[in-house]
Amino acid sequence: MTIGVRRAVVVGAGVSGLTSAVCLAEAGFPVTVWTAAMPRHTTSAVAGAVWGPRPLEPAAKTPGWTERSLREFRELAKDPGSGVRMAPALSVGDRTEDGAPPAGMELLPDLRPADAADIPEGFDAGFVATMPMIDMPRYLDYLTERLAAAGGDIELHPVRSLAEVADVAPIVVNCAGLGARELAGDDTVWPRFGQHVVLTNPGLDRLFMDRTGGPEWVCYFPHPRRVVCGGIGIPGRWDTTPEPEVTERILRRCRRIQPRLAEASVIETITGLRPERPSVRVEAEPIGRARCVHNYGHGGDGVTLSWGCAREVVRLVSAG
Repeated sequence: MTIGVRRAVVVGAGVSGLTSAVCLAEAGFPVTVWTAAMPRHTTSAVAGAVWGPRPLEPAAKTPGWTERSLREFRELAKDPGSGVRMAPALSVGDRTEDGAPPAGMELLPDLRPADAADIPEGFDAGFVATMPMIDMPRYLDYLTERLAAAGGDIELHPVRSLAEVADVAPIVVNCAGLGARELAGDDTVWPRFGQHVVLTNPGLDRLFMDRTGGPEWVCYFPHPRRVVCGGIGIPGRWDTTPEPEVTERILRRCRRIQPRLAEASVIETITGLRPERPSVRVEAEPIGRARCVHNYGHGGDGVTLSWGCAREVVRLVSAG
């Protein structure tokens, strides 16, 4: 079957949908993205965001997807228009029992234990490295432009069922995130509410991540004109209304770690629902006469897995 004659419709314009669409378009497929919200209005737009490996299911595949994404982000960081840069990072609270960094961090060539003086009070271990950090609004614009350059387009077209898409395209790629709960009939998909506070940047360059794994944590990601501060995760919550008391807790924790943030003004509070699932789903199934490839369930790791999963989508589409 000739690649160029098979139209693909990607459902969803977040980071997973756009990256999948770019990879398919650059592989020669005619691609259209159907979405209920344009890229800057998706959950992806309010992410921190940083490449950061975590143990995820399916354990046999996610390390490879994570590594592939790291390679792609390193290349993208060479383009000042991409919104990606290799940033100095301090990651705390993530040492294993033998003192080694957690799985995946060894992919960073300059990873080393943090000096004791750099580790904030309350944490007993940390690592420093240079990691990809992504300015998401800018990055989503970059992906949109790259898709257009490859001949793809985006349509504001809410989808009521995957069968509806399968009626018009032989290839369907389901990147609906939380929407996959209804579209794919997958009741293992649940929201995890997140809230960030965006501040003016008082001159910070190094990002900070607390990886102790609690329901609330400290992180801040300094972009050229703003700092995105977090974080919190509330499983099963659908309401996206910002909570002022959560904002205060985030500011208090971040300013304790980085006192210079006390100089910064609050720009806005942003919220989103991470699409949680026990295992990331990247697999193919037939829907009518179409081949559907699912790519959802990344939780808060959509950026970290994005390029690896998108390349897997192309492989699965091409295998049909």
